Amino acid sequence: MMRIKFLLTVLFISVIGFAQSAESVNDYKAVVVPLKYDFMKSDNQYRMATISKGNLTKAGFQAFYANEELPAEFSDRCQLLYMDVRKDNAFLMTKLFVELKDCYGKVIYTSEVGKSKEKDYEAAYRESLNMAFISVNGLHYKYSGKTVASNPRAGMITAAPVAVAAAVTPSQPVATPAPVADVTDPNLLYAQPTENGFQLIDKTPKVVMKLLKTSRPDSFIAIKDGVQGTLNAKDNQWFFEYYQNDKLVSEKVSVKF
Repeated sequence: MMRIKFLLTVLFISVIGFAQSAESVNDYKAVVVPLKYDFMKSDNQYRMATISKGNLTKAGFQAFYANEELPAEFSDRCQLLYMDVRKDNAFLMTKLFVELKDCYGKVIYTSEVGKSKEKDYEAAYRESLNMAFISVNGLHYKYSGKTVASNPRAGMITAAPVAVAAAVTPSQPVATPAPVADVTDPNLLYAQPTENGFQLIDKTPKVVMKLLKTSRPDSFIAIKDGVQGTLNAKDNQWFFEYYQNDKLVSEKVSVKF
């Protein structure tokens, strides 16, 4: 009897936990769809981006491609979810599942695994992705109207803000405010969250630069065309800095996060 009660308790907690994680997607206004997933060789290969956006729309979400110019009401990237499709290695079978992440790369929701035994890649990817979206449809998404904090510390109450500010000494690094993107710049790059940072794409779209997070939100390890350097915020602008022939090179980069 005690064993049965224990199992029922575990099952109840699991169900509640799943419901809570499923409901959390309702706190986000829309979903951004990348044009290329890690297992793909080219943008929208096998029409995966098109199928992804179509399925999101059917599930009730507002969805945008990563290279789209977003309406003003979606300008805060932390109010959006970012879709990814992951592939499980399987013998004689294609397995895909959907992840919805926040602007910091944290997974908010993971779908059930969709499976296909089709031998044709396009048919297999389409079938398995559509199957994975069955569980996404089951979320019955509806935007709650809540505001997701853009700052991970937002909402925390500080008892003595003056004392906290006074505790910051010159020896401690103080983050520079994030530069405001110039959306009229024809060379503007768009940031897509990845597991360890971001990838910056142009309007083509093409991946121009990869960023890895550091301990500072205003500085990234940056890789462009095989050259490794840093992307730093200075004077309300982003700069890609690297060494060439023992000389420091600094290039201005326009980025919309």
